[in-house]
Amino acid sequence: MVAAGEWRDYGIDFLKDRAVFSIFRRASEVPIYRIEKDPRLARKQGAYSVITATGLIMRRGPELDRVLRVFDSMMLKLVRN
Repeated sequence: MVAAGEWRDYGIDFLKDRAVFSIFRRASEVPIYRIEKDPRLARKQGAYSVITATGLIMRRGPELDRVLRVFDSMMLKLVRN
C-alpha cells in the first residue's frame, strides 16, 4: 500500500500490555489502521487484530498473516480503479 501511495507513514508502540503498529495516511493525522498484538486475547479471539480509526475491528485472529489478509481485498480495489 505504500507503493500505491495510500500509506505515507507508520509508527510502532510497545505498551505495557500490547504492541501496536499504526498506519498513517499523513504523518500529522491519526492512524487510519492499527495492527495490535494483545497476548491477553490469545486464547479467546486471537492475539492479533486490525482496527480502523473509528475503532471498528476489521479482523481478529491467532495468526498475523491471516489477519493481514484483510488488506489484500483493499489492494484489489485500488487496482480496479
